[in-house]
Amino acid sequence: MLHNRRSFLKSTALVTSAAMMINDPYKAIAGSIPAHFKTGTMKLTYRPYTLELRHVFTIATNSRTTTPVMLTEIELNGMIGYGEASMPPYLGESHETVQAFLSKVDLSKYENPFDLEAILNDIDTIAPDNTAAKASVDIALHDLIGKLMGQPWFNIWGYDKSKTPNTSFTIGIDTPEVVRQKTKEAEEFKVLKVKLGRDTDKEMIETIRSVTDKSLTGDVNQGWKDKEKALEMLHWLNERNMVMIEQPMPKEQIDDLAWLTERSPLPIIGDEGVQRLTDIKKAVGVYHGINIKLMKCTGMREAQKMLTLARSLGMKVMVGCMTETSCAISAASHLSPMVDWADLDGALLIKNDVFDGTKIIDGKVTLMDRPGIGAVKV
Repeated sequence: MLHNRRSFLKSTALVTSAAMMINDPYKAIAGSIPAHFKTGTMKLTYRPYTLELRHVFTIATNSRTTTPVMLTEIELNGMIGYGEASMPPYLGESHETVQAFLSKVDLSKYENPFDLEAILNDIDTIAPDNTAAKASVDIALHDLIGKLMGQPWFNIWGYDKSKTPNTSFTIGIDTPEVVRQKTKEAEEFKVLKVKLGRDTDKEMIETIRSVTDKSLTGDVNQGWKDKEKALEMLHWLNERNMVMIEQPMPKEQIDDLAWLTERSPLPIIGDEGVQRLTDIKKAVGVYHGINIKLMKCTGMREAQKMLTLARSLGMKVMVGCMTETSCAISAASHLSPMVDWADLDGALLIKNDVFDGTKIIDGKVTLMDRPGIGAVKV
């Protein structure tokens, strides 16, 4: 299996290089905007905020009741673009690290706000990692440019907003009583995402199945360590209407993941194991598909490139989120018409959202006809 995978990667090297250059709207945008849109000086501001979760959120590795975020704004000639950095524990970012990174960002030196390639490439080189901090600038810049153009990003990218999928709604690991309560509260959703990865996995599924027979997706968050037991569990889940599994094993166990993917009755999607664009070609043969999250990949610009490349390599695509306000959720939702699965419930898991944006109506991701990312302050 591993030898075949290496051969496949060699044969797709040219495809990978080509795919990274196609379907790039940014250069065209930068060169086609009237000059009066390009004058003025951009100003970046930011403030820390803490999201309060409706329920204790438990996954295979930790539990929490809050998530730190940084809310950003980019202003140009009275027009404001909104952005956000969300910092769950595994990203390793905090209010302090994001503030330190953003203090190094100087947008005043750029004469053309539409030159997204140059601006965001420069920001990416300020320091390694810091992907959520970088995403907060990327999202705000996209929002600003969409507003200057008077167009939502699904239009700019040429996506059909009527083709958005249903989003899953996340059920965290908990007691049977709480799991039943959460499942009943999610009645409007057509798909439930179940957090797995502990010794209560079968109890979690059986509890949910005692309440509903709707489709399930599973997220193991690297919680399974043994490939044989993982395969056995996948067959058990397949018999209970599970439709796919995210990150079943630790991302470092590449050979075990490739073995599991080759034999799995369910699609295996890389999450922690696929962070950025450069990870995709290494994921071929290890996973059936990838989960794109703006906070992992530095924002909308790279996310759209990841979508294009993954599709060119025949991989499945999911768009996901962290616990976020409707600002970042709205930004990610513009990719959703082109994906196989969406998990964009992050704003629904919090009780102190400060934006209004993309809606979930009868379980379906519903994009707003507003310029930019479509998020407005409330």
